[in-house]
Amino acid sequence: MTTRKPCIGVFDSGFGGLTVLKALLEVIPDADYLYFGDTARLPYGSKSAETVAKYAVEAANFLEQRGAQLLVIACNTATALALDKITSAASVPVVGVVGPGAESAAQASQNRRVAVIGTEATVSSHAYRKALEARGIQVREKACPLLVPLVEEGWVEHPVTEQIARIYLDEVFGDGFQSADVLVLGCTHYPLIKSILQRAAPTHVAIIDSAESTAQAVKDLFQHPPFKVPSEEERRKAPRLKFFATDSVEKFRRLGARFLGRPIEEVEHVDLKE
Repeated sequence: MTTRKPCIGVFDSGFGGLTVLKALLEVIPDADYLYFGDTARLPYGSKSAETVAKYAVEAANFLEQRGAQLLVIACNTATALALDKITSAASVPVVGVVGPGAESAAQASQNRRVAVIGTEATVSSHAYRKALEARGIQVREKACPLLVPLVEEGWVEHPVTEQIARIYLDEVFGDGFQSADVLVLGCTHYPLIKSILQRAAPTHVAIIDSAESTAQAVKDLFQHPPFKVPSEEERRKAPRLKFFATDSVEKFRRLGARFLGRPIEEVEHVDLKE
């Protein structure tokens, strides 16, 4: 009997989580993936913690019903506001993006001072700050609300995006925080402008991409039971990718391909009833 590939469910409020899926495909190519983008109800950042938890639990249940054996909450807001509720509601392991990103940042920082940039909701939740302070790190957080719309506009190498990034990062690393040596990208849109952020940050600063850290954390989980190593025959097959969106599948295909770095073929429209 051949051992089947593991099936990983990835959830986000929209498109940003596709950068996490991209990182997962690089480190765990021998798994199948289900991606759920709750595009009809984004952005999550302006909603209450209760609403975010409700939406996220619905999405987690949906992915489990479709066969996901592990859930990746690829949304910083949902991880920050609802990880405990999602974990309680799920009957499979759940990995969020905040813990792995904080752990990588703590390991990378020599000076024990780390800057975190993210959306208003993620920064207001102080999830990264709490996770980093628990690891003995001094933290400065900065909400950068203009960056997400610029990325979604496709302005990933635009001088305006670079100018705005410099203004934000000058504030982050100014005023007594110049010695911080790590910058955490606390939003899944930001990997698309990583080169701009690298240029805008002081030269001694290392950038930690939560998407890459999360993918590595998931890979580590797969080394242990109950997960089984797929057979050689299964491993040779390309990963099956299935996408679900709660709004326009056409827009999901078009915008999503930018984040995933490859064309998106099969997108199924789903309507999670209230």
